[in-house]
Amino acid sequence: MTKPKFWSLTVSLTISAVILIFGIYITDDLCCQKVISRLLWPLFRLMLFICAGLVAGQIIEASGWTKSLAVLARPFFKFGNLGDRCSAAFTTAFFSGVAANAMLLGFYKEGKICRKQLFLSNFVNQFPAYFLHLPTTFFIVLPLTKMAGVIYFIITFAATLFRTALFLIYGHIRSSIQKSDLKKEEKELPAQHNRRPGEIVKSVKKKLPGRIAKIAVYVIPVYVLIFVLNEMGIFNLVRKWLAGYFVTTFMPVEALSVVILSFVAEFTSGFAAAGALLDAGVITTKQTVLALLIGNIIAFPIRALRHQLPRYVGIFSPKMGTQLLIMGQGFRIVSLVIIGTIYYYLG
Repeated sequence: MTKPKFWSLTVSLTISAVILIFGIYITDDLCCQKVISRLLWPLFRLMLFICAGLVAGQIIEASGWTKSLAVLARPFFKFGNLGDRCSAAFTTAFFSGVAANAMLLGFYKEGKICRKQLFLSNFVNQFPAYFLHLPTTFFIVLPLTKMAGVIYFIITFAATLFRTALFLIYGHIRSSIQKSDLKKEEKELPAQHNRRPGEIVKSVKKKLPGRIAKIAVYVIPVYVLIFVLNEMGIFNLVRKWLAGYFVTTFMPVEALSVVILSFVAEFTSGFAAAGALLDAGVITTKQTVLALLIGNIIAFPIRALRHQLPRYVGIFSPKMGTQLLIMGQGFRIVSLVIIGTIYYYLG
């Protein structure tokens, strides 16, 4: 770890400590037990997962597995003019989003992909990210909401498929990478397979500490700030304001509780409320689906700030990470609105 990075990390930890002390001072019920259970332990787990993802990404890059991983999605990424490296990151995203993003950033820093390829690939990687969390949520949601849950998942999947296709089509039409560059890339990749295990370990040891330090500089203070704001009740105020505005404008009052409960970090309670209202005959299946979709859309700012912003800012940079997050989630919302509107009029 170089001195500048160590100094930046020291400054970052100092700022984080000041934010936390300020939060404890102005928040009455913020005790040491809460800090440990709700901040330090989750933050430790987050950094642990990020480190594991970085290690995986480093091993994939250093070992030359890029070409092997690229085979599965190569036809689609060749159509989108994104190349084998972006295809390998896409395949990796089915197992670890952090590793995939770390790979994309590494390729970009080394000049192997351009900025447009990085952005498009990150947006396309929302497709494997959808399946990464699907097994956990599907078998919980389905018993609670029955057919409404099935329709909800069909709509969200259709929206994911729709925007993924548009990203690839855009890459096919407007990509800045030339075919000659793609051919050059394909020739370069096989040579990486000759690296020995010792060389791979040496490469990982050389790059990993610096990358972890760089990520921690941004992740820790952002995570602490969001924790303090949440304990101050800022996110609850935003939830109530958004719920009151959107629900009374677009949805029946009976669905209000469904949308509000869908704002919390654990969406199971929202689906449980939806199932209860549906079984009681208070709202129809169609109203339930629309309420869950609207809850999903409105919850974006809160979910993005609390769960995704620290990772994006840490892995990329404050500017690029924020741009990727806002643009990617913006496209997600637009696609959900389009598919949801089609369902509203045709369902």
